[in-house]
Amino acid sequence: MMEELTEEQKNRIAEAAREVLEQLLELMEVPGTVNLAEGYFLKDGKETGDTIALDIEGEELGLLIGRRGQTLAGLQYLIRIIVAEKTGSQAPIIIDVEGYRRRRCESLRNLAWQVAEQVKTRKTPLALEPMSPFDRRVVHLALSSQKEVTTKSTGVGDFRKVVVLPQGWAN
Repeated sequence: MMEELTEEQKNRIAEAAREVLEQLLELMEVPGTVNLAEGYFLKDGKETGDTIALDIEGEELGLLIGRRGQTLAGLQYLIRIIVAEKTGSQAPIIIDVEGYRRRRCESLRNLAWQVAEQVKTRKTPLALEPMSPFDRRVVHLALSSQKEVTTKSTGVGDFRKVVVLPQGWAN
């Protein structure tokens, strides 16, 4: 488990992440501006104080998102590794492109709540489409405070998906 970061450590890591991301964009010859962002949740349905979110703004940045956000997930992973090596500290870093991930989170939360209502009404489990680990986490967290439903991930690799079940459902 990661220890709580001081404000100074968080600022140092955020600045390092911004610099690394800007250098990477330059090397890729992708014009864009990197800004600090807010509003992503990672723990108990809320953003943790140590979350560092960066948003890339510019024209025609779909290349950075990729199919179903796969390129963006890879970019985020790469930035986390480089920044951890550069600073000697680890912190949750979220990379977004033109608010794609923020919109995706909101869409997934809405979907999760709709599916939860269907599960409550029908009293039978419903499986969602296969999702990335980040997307599955958003769904799990969105429904974590629901008393009448629970969630679990099933499947392997790229085919892992979230199943929403009535509370106490026997498998």
